[in-house]
Amino acid sequence: MNTEIKAVHFTLDDVSKSYLEKKISRIHNAENMIVDLLFTITHGKDFTAEATVNFRWGLSIHVKENDFDLHTAIDQLVDTLEAKITKEKEKEKEKR
Repeated sequence: MNTEIKAVHFTLDDVSKSYLEKKISRIHNAENMIVDLLFTITHGKDFTAEATVNFRWGLSIHVKENDFDLHTAIDQLVDTLEAKITKEKEKEKEKR
C-alpha cells in the first residue's frame, strides 16, 4: 500500500503527521486490498482533509471532511474512510 500525504497552503508539522499515520494504522486489515492511499490537507478558513483510496480491483473512493481543527478533521476523515473501506471489503467478499 502506497501512502502519500500532502499539505496545501501550510506546512504539516511532525506531530500532526504522526497523528494521521497513527489513525491510518486503524485500517491495516484492508492493506492487502488497497493499492494507493492519498491524503491532501488544505488550510484556508478551515482545514479540508481529503482522501482517495484506490483498490486493487480498480475502484476509487474519495472522501472529504472540513473542520476548524486539524485533528478533528483527520478524525472525521478516517472514521468515514474506515466505514467506506469496510463496506467495500464486505461487497468484495459477497462477490466471491
